[in-house]
Amino acid sequence: MSTFQNIEEARAYFSGDRFATDNGMTLEELDDNHAVSKMVVFDGHKNANGGVMGGAIFTLGDLAFAALANNKHRPSVAQQVSVNFLNAPKSGVLTATAICKKEGRNSIVCNVDICDEDGREIAQFIATGYKLQKQSKT
Repeated sequence: MSTFQNIEEARAYFSGDRFATDNGMTLEELDDNHAVSKMVVFDGHKNANGGVMGGAIFTLGDLAFAALANNKHRPSVAQQVSVNFLNAPKSGVLTATAICKKEGRNSIVCNVDICDEDGREIAQFIATGYKLQKQSKT
């Protein structure tokens, strides 16, 4: 069961994720079992070697993971994340696709594949999220 009524509600919620949104990352798709985020690479994403900064790639994956995890249970937060950087993109559009691998009572495990616009794998992001207790309304 989704916690967001639709993608517009999820986008409004994640507009508060200022680091991702200020860096041009967008939520493109969201349903019960997957989420997709995108970013157009610009000079502000580049490192000293001219490649895309690892932190930018991480944030893109984190946005897809956060959207999926919070769509399953809100609020959820990252508890542990592992990233393998596979190839170095230089420019273009990067896409992060998150899928739920396991959902338990208190946690969720998601795989996020990050690819460039040619379908080349850029990074593999594996995250475990912790489901926080919902705040009671009093």
